[in-house]
Amino acid sequence: MLLAQPETAQRVQQVLSGLCELNLAGLWDLTDLSFNRLSSCAPSLERLSLAYCHLTFELGPAWGSLGPQDSSPSQLSFHNLLRFVKERAGRLHALDLSGTGLLPEALQALGQVAGLQLQELSLHGCQDLSTEAVAALCRLQSGLISLDLGGCSGLADGALVAISRGLGHLQCLSLRKLQRLTDAGCTALGGLQELQSLDLAECCLVSGWGLAQALGSGHRAPAPVASLSLAYCASLKVLRFPQLRQLSLSLLPALTDKGLVAVAKGCPSLEDLVLSHCSLLSDEGWAQAASSWPRLRHLNLSSCSQLTEQTLDTIGQACKQLRMLDVSMCPGISMAAIRHFQAQLPQVACIQSRFVGGADLTLTL
Repeated sequence: MLLAQPETAQRVQQVLSGLCELNLAGLWDLTDLSFNRLSSCAPSLERLSLAYCHLTFELGPAWGSLGPQDSSPSQLSFHNLLRFVKERAGRLHALDLSGTGLLPEALQALGQVAGLQLQELSLHGCQDLSTEAVAALCRLQSGLISLDLGGCSGLADGALVAISRGLGHLQCLSLRKLQRLTDAGCTALGGLQELQSLDLAECCLVSGWGLAQALGSGHRAPAPVASLSLAYCASLKVLRFPQLRQLSLSLLPALTDKGLVAVAKGCPSLEDLVLSHCSLLSDEGWAQAASSWPRLRHLNLSSCSQLTEQTLDTIGQACKQLRMLDVSMCPGISMAAIRHFQAQLPQVACIQSRFVGGADLTLTL
């Protein structure tokens, strides 16, 4: 049994005494007993991941009264985790409970722990969470700077309003796969004046106008958003972020050349752009858009089936800062065109070209 011998536990504690981060993600068979023995060997922990561990819940006031003697040798229980968080509240700053099925009552119990000041919290895929639970969390843990609620399918616009009101210092926010989220909810993002990274991938009702209204230039100074993912947002229509540096628009089969040109005009500062599987984009669209992106360094055009060597020539002339290009599975681009492009821009260190012209090749210089 793990660390069952006191001598072994003592030696491990000497080795792990300065450990700040413990990642136990995916350990489905982890139990209270094993977790307690291991965590006791790492008194300096600041970051803990139990993502996709099998966490069990026993609702009721007993959560606050159970001690180490109640730890289970056969399961990982929330009451044991809560006891651990209470003991380490002064030091613990980051917690990942993604995929654990965390209940609304459990989230509120965590938020209420005296002395706990979380900076990062990931709850990806916790589908039972409610807007009320998120609102309580925002009131109780207002110092959060990173929050992942992706895949929490019970959440809608109200959760985003609560986040905007309660987490004024938030820098990174993931809301991917929240398919009830709408543009009206996105307007609340204007309250997050320190937001730097936003993930709204697969939010199918988001068209972009709410984002533009909340985060674009307006009467107040816009949030310094540098990274934005809108992959597979099928309703996307409006995108205007002059300071944006990273953008993912992959899996948007309805994105046309006209849309590409609009993105180029609205986001001229891009350095990292992903447009994979945008099958309607053509050479004509790139001929109009490329000149708006002189700062591009990383560009992913994989599976853009209509592009030809003409687009490579256009990019080579307009995007002199490019360092990485992915044109995998672009049947209209030949290996000869890629070699010509490499000669045109020798500073490009990596060209991904799998299944181009029937070949499977990556050029890395």
